[in-house]
Amino acid sequence: MHVIHVVHGYFPAVGGVEFLFQRVSEELVARHGDRVTVLTTNGRNPGFFVDPRQPAIPIRAGEVINGVEVDRFPVYNRLGPRIERLQSRAYHGNWPLSDVLRTVYNGPISRTLMAAVCRARGDVLVASAFPLLHMYYAAAGKHFNRMPLLLAGALHPHDRWSYDRAMIYRAIQSCDLYLAMTTYERDYLVARGVPGDKIRITSPGVNPAPFANADPLALRSRLGWESAPVVAFVGQQAAHKGVDVLYHAMRLVWRQMPEVRLVVAGGRTNYSPALDRILDTLSAEERDRLHLIADFREEEKAEIFAACDVFVSPSGYESFGITFLEAWSAGKPVVGCRSGAIPSVVDEWQDGLLVPYQDAPQLAAAILELLYDDALRARLGQKGHEKVLARHTWEQAVARFRQAYQEAIDRHAARGKES
Repeated sequence: MHVIHVVHGYFPAVGGVEFLFQRVSEELVARHGDRVTVLTTNGRNPGFFVDPRQPAIPIRAGEVINGVEVDRFPVYNRLGPRIERLQSRAYHGNWPLSDVLRTVYNGPISRTLMAAVCRARGDVLVASAFPLLHMYYAAAGKHFNRMPLLLAGALHPHDRWSYDRAMIYRAIQSCDLYLAMTTYERDYLVARGVPGDKIRITSPGVNPAPFANADPLALRSRLGWESAPVVAFVGQQAAHKGVDVLYHAMRLVWRQMPEVRLVVAGGRTNYSPALDRILDTLSAEERDRLHLIADFREEEKAEIFAACDVFVSPSGYESFGITFLEAWSAGKPVVGCRSGAIPSVVDEWQDGLLVPYQDAPQLAAAILELLYDDALRARLGQKGHEKVLARHTWEQAVARFRQAYQEAIDRHAARGKES
């Protein structure tokens, strides 16, 4: 099988979709002997598409990463700053074609990427993720490359600015199969009129072994936190991730348990200066209880999860949340938000706790409940670990993706015979 993945970013680009499709691509090559070609941009994150000041990933001809062929294409990112105010006015004023203007603003604008998608030749074309412009390159390219098209939208509809766009759902109607991350995403699309028989649930996976086997004292020893309770967050410092709410919640936690320590690990974004301003309001004592890790290697991530007692992801907009799987792989209980797809991933009181989005007092209460109750932490962490092994190893996840790819290929071939 020759699979062509169209994604907005690919390693060393950082992000949930970027990581997911890197792993799916590499696993298809390694486990199944498939050929995988990735068509992508030279952006390190979506902010690059609207900010020409951000650094680009070098474009190298014939690039191959772990057996995956990677073709990167340059992005025109000087239009975004010029239409930022216009698209905002169009959205808030509910102007006609506001969704088109927002999509152009989002980018990535790349004539060469669009051309490559249109002339691509393989067995199946798979594109991810909305609301970005390259998804429409894939939808339009279907008329030229004549391949079956699968769209993996990674939708989190609570983000109305990004996902309240009629053009997204028209594009989904045109694809051969749609790959949903969760039952929540599937049900949402069915309610929007997408036929249920064209939706397949292809939730992601994790390699549990590194997390289960990581040394829980390695990071603690380096920080001098051997006996302290530790709370951890892992993820980009984006506005929707709720790191600001976590900081406010921890100030409430510290009133009752000043010995608790917090690790915040993840790449900086355009929102990071706002988080820095919150940190500036912390007292010297509070600041000493916090450790920031802006950049870390993938193999170091397991140490972070192993070191914590409670993993917290106070995000409101997630299509799934792979970090929950990573925490469960380490046997840790999780705290998420009762928002969007997250309750379809975290089973409340079974493998984690859920709180309202952007509610710092409730978040603090959930953290304290877990820190005070050793038995509850152990039970939730164990149930989460069992869930990972039962449903969410990479072998299982990639099998779901590949089965959907093969189904689309078979359907496409059958239609060809009928015509």
